[in-house]
Amino acid sequence: QVQLVESGGGLVQAGGSLRLSCAASGFTFTNYHMGWFRQAPGKEREFVAALTRIGDLPFYDNSIKGRFTISRDNAKNTLYLQMNSLKPEDTAVYYCAASQYFGPTSRGAENYDYWGQGTQVTVSS
Repeated sequence: QVQLVESGGGLVQAGGSLRLSCAASGFTFTNYHMGWFRQAPGKEREFVAALTRIGDLPFYDNSIKGRFTISRDNAKNTLYLQMNSLKPEDTAVYYCAASQYFGPTSRGAENYDYWGQGTQVTVSS
């Protein structure tokens, strides 16, 4: 019943932009903080960004350096990740996830209850 469905991934050149979307259903979207993670082949899943339930407080990994923006539209039960100035090292499968917690624990994948299947982002040089 619970579903998180990512979309918007694709192949872009370095310096380009993508906007990822995550459509949520089967649970009360506004009861959950949301996050984005990514995983490159052979690498561990890593934290990208998180956002509070009402979307008032974003939290980014330091590696993002202002290039990404996390947002949500609670009326549409949708989470977004705007990615600008993409670099080859951003290449990964990007996952959205829902959590009961927000704060330093948002960095840990173990603190999320629901996960999408991911969308591939490939950045060419």
